[in-house]
Amino acid sequence: MADEKKEKKQKKGKGEGGGATAGFKPSGASTTQAVSPRLAGKYAKDVTAVLTKQFGYKNPMQVPRLEKIVINMGLGAAVTNPKIVDSAVDELRALTGQKPIITRSRKAIASFKLRAGLPIGAMVTLRKGRMWEFFDRLVSLALPRTRDFRGVSRKAFDGKGNYSLGLKEQIIFPEIDYDRIDVIKGMNISFVTTAHTDEEGRALLQHLGMPFRQA
Repeated sequence: MADEKKEKKQKKGKGEGGGATAGFKPSGASTTQAVSPRLAGKYAKDVTAVLTKQFGYKNPMQVPRLEKIVINMGLGAAVTNPKIVDSAVDELRALTGQKPIITRSRKAIASFKLRAGLPIGAMVTLRKGRMWEFFDRLVSLALPRTRDFRGVSRKAFDGKGNYSLGLKEQIIFPEIDYDRIDVIKGMNISFVTTAHTDEEGRALLQHLGMPFRQA
């Protein structure tokens, strides 16, 4: 009887802890590791140290950082051609990898033939990984493809370290298929930072790669 009890305990121990099932991994489990965006690593390793030295921050939490990017595409022609809104949504989704929201008019304006609640644009807000990836593609690929590009304005700050950039054509992004676009659309891109002054916000964006025009 004592030998039978010992055998049962050994079998039970193999099933619960050690034994063949201890190192079992599901066959469908992914072994790939997520890769952090390139600019996020650059900010953590290089930009924070440069800004701390430049402005004399005593606390790491004082270092300004990029909080979010808001992309807004206003479509005045949607009043007479509502299909433009659908193409704008598809293009913003291709640019950002995120589903945009449709913006609607709040008031009716008879002189512009505008009714309340009519779709007149699309916008998307990017944070974290998608924000860093979009910023990287913008400064590395899209802006250099702009015709007669000489840099972006240094003055488009709001006084609180936030920057706004206007683009006249969406075709500067390589994700947009030139043969499939219906209308050339512009967009406004807002870079929201935690900086308290325009000088700090400008330094942050410049060290991240924003090609500001020479003063």
